[in-house]
Amino acid sequence: MIGLYWLLSYLIGNILTAYFVGKIYGVNLQEERSKNLGARNAGSVIGKTAFILTLLGDSLKGVLVVGLGRMWQLDEWVLIGGAAWVIIGHLFPIWLKWNGGKGVATFIGVGLALSPSLFLWMIIGTALISAFTRSLTLGMVGGFVFYIAAIIQAGKLEPYGLLIMAIVCMLIKHMSNIQESLKRGK
Repeated sequence: MIGLYWLLSYLIGNILTAYFVGKIYGVNLQEERSKNLGARNAGSVIGKTAFILTLLGDSLKGVLVVGLGRMWQLDEWVLIGGAAWVIIGHLFPIWLKWNGGKGVATFIGVGLALSPSLFLWMIIGTALISAFTRSLTLGMVGGFVFYIAAIIQAGKLEPYGLLIMAIVCMLIKHMSNIQESLKRGK
């Protein structure tokens, strides 16, 4: 059951909302601006509605995976593993030659569905660091640091291990944005 749930989670992650929103608008987002299949690029290229649709679609797949795991009464670590796999599926979709989005919207859905109290630390960290740096990208990095610190403080490092690895993959995918934000700060 674990392997099947994780495979299903990965495949659900492969459904990139921005790809389909782009198709509706007649735009291939993989050829526009950042070439990323995420809400930010959809919003910059197509507009606010595309941003909202993509954000909601990608967040809801994270909620769906966690909801399925709870409905099937899976152990916490299995559920959190499914959450990690939906993010990995978004980052590296097989049908798009491993070139997906950057995972933030999917993580938002996963984080809120898994534990709103832990996710609150993501929001606090993002808000605080963004206020000081005036960069949402650097704020997000700070948010992840706060989120992981909250996981450690709650004594949940072991069950959240796979999700932390997925977060590291997200940060690697954001590396060019992070470097650009750091350059602007100098």
